[in-house]
Amino acid sequence: MVQFSYLVVAISEPNVKVILSQFESFHEYFYIGSAINGEDAVNMILELQPDLVFLELPPRIKNSFPLKFITDLHQYINVLPYIIVLADNDAFAFEAIKAGINDYLIKPVASIELRKSLLRFRKSALAQHPVTIHPHSLNEIEKEDEQELDSQAEAQRSEIDIQICIKSYGDYQFIALKDVLYLKADNNTTDFYLFNGKKLTAYKTLKHYENNLPSFFYRIHNSYIVNSNYVSRINTGKQLCYLNNNEISVSFSKTFKDNIDTIIRKIAPEYL
Repeated sequence: MVQFSYLVVAISEPNVKVILSQFESFHEYFYIGSAINGEDAVNMILELQPDLVFLELPPRIKNSFPLKFITDLHQYINVLPYIIVLADNDAFAFEAIKAGINDYLIKPVASIELRKSLLRFRKSALAQHPVTIHPHSLNEIEKEDEQELDSQAEAQRSEIDIQICIKSYGDYQFIALKDVLYLKADNNTTDFYLFNGKKLTAYKTLKHYENNLPSFFYRIHNSYIVNSNYVSRINTGKQLCYLNNNEISVSFSKTFKDNIDTIIRKIAPEYL
């Protein structure tokens, strides 16, 4: 297996961990270090010579784009590593490309988008060093990548069609998760509120469902998990999340503010 090294340049140490968590299924890439400022990043790139660098942009950038990081690298090396920017929105994408950035991803980064970006990187890397890989092996690698990418895309398309079984004693009810507006904790049971106005009670805790629901569900309160596809308004002053064209409102708490920010970033990234 051909392996590639990568370095993470992030806003903070917790953000480094978030980025690293997305690489659990990409075994051909290995982590060699991280930096949380431009000077350390330049020094580590010169010392460790990573194949790939993830550069996270801060939410607000004073000078349109941190070109100094790239300029400093050009002082010392002719060929820069492949650099992928992680940003909250696409406001600086044009400046990034002009600066020589290879790819630009919007956070939160979906697994399928990360995979596509890594495939673009690997195609570029293998094209630059074709002698190290037998042509037959290269064809096999490309075929495996295509199959895995198709499988990932299909899984993501079908995620919204998942059904869940709610058991109440001997009664088994099957509902599509796309029809669930939100879940509410009620002691050791959980109430499912559906788009059609019905309420179903499941004899499992909200924590159980938090760990098992697909990615479009977010916990926003000790008592609530919402389907982000139905979020129509968020009032941070009143700490209310509105669903289904503002017909329903549920509270969110500061404990889950990161999830609220993620929902906003997902729906309207230009406002963060």
